[in-house]
Amino acid sequence: MGEPSVPGRRVSVVIPCYNGGAHLAQALASLKAQTYRDFEVVVVDDGSDDVETVRVLDGLGPEARLVRQENRGLPAARNAGMAAAAGELVLPLDCDDELEPDFLQRTVAALDAHPDAGFAFSHLRLTGERQGVLAKDYNFFTQLFLNQLPYCLLMRKGTWERLGGYDETMLQGYEDWEYNIRAGANGLFGVCVPEALFRYRVSGAGMLKSISNRLHAELWRDIQDRNPDLYRPPALIACWRRWRHRPMAYPAWMLAGLWTVHRLLPGFAFNRLYAVLMRYSASARTSASEGP
Repeated sequence: MGEPSVPGRRVSVVIPCYNGGAHLAQALASLKAQTYRDFEVVVVDDGSDDVETVRVLDGLGPEARLVRQENRGLPAARNAGMAAAAGELVLPLDCDDELEPDFLQRTVAALDAHPDAGFAFSHLRLTGERQGVLAKDYNFFTQLFLNQLPYCLLMRKGTWERLGGYDETMLQGYEDWEYNIRAGANGLFGVCVPEALFRYRVSGAGMLKSISNRLHAELWRDIQDRNPDLYRPPALIACWRRWRHRPMAYPAWMLAGLWTVHRLLPGFAFNRLYAVLMRYSASARTSASEGP
């Protein structure tokens, strides 16, 4: 896996781990198989209290640099890993996800080819409870309404520093969505490698699925409150004009309708509506198209 503890590596892969030892070996194996070798691995133990996970972390050895902290949540764990990273480029990777062998090679090349880009990402290959390839693209207008980016972004460490890292108060999730919006607000946009190089594990017990059904209205409201200038109607119209020529996962009128209904309905009612709409989302359609 290279020499992860040696300073000067160009890329740092940051893996937060809270009681996720059962999956960590697969994530590390996908890194060991990378065709791009100039990287280190930083694993952040976010106060794990599972005996097996602690055993796995204690036995990591030279394949990764281990940072330990008390349990403070995913945003703080990512920030701790980013702060400890030696690389000029940083990549968050959850301990239950994996990368295709050429992920780093392709995303590093994408950032090198687009020096004005703040980060690079790829399409997703869904595994676990959903199967299929989920195509991604970058459109900041769409991003204001739905998180269309994976959390797994290869970014310049200066981007993370400029934005002040992930918001550690967002312990219920969506910290990556808020971070991505903040990046766009600061003129830091993304470039896509249009291949499924990121393997994302879908689990019914995962944070994203459970939160999207129960707390989506409240969390999206919180994101809007943190970025009020972006969500004023004149700003939304100006943003649409700038980005309307780029591909959108959903029509602008549909996104505007979603935003309007969100502002009008009580949170519990919007959450129920959103749960129904998620059955017809791009990821749901992708999974259905794969068949059993």
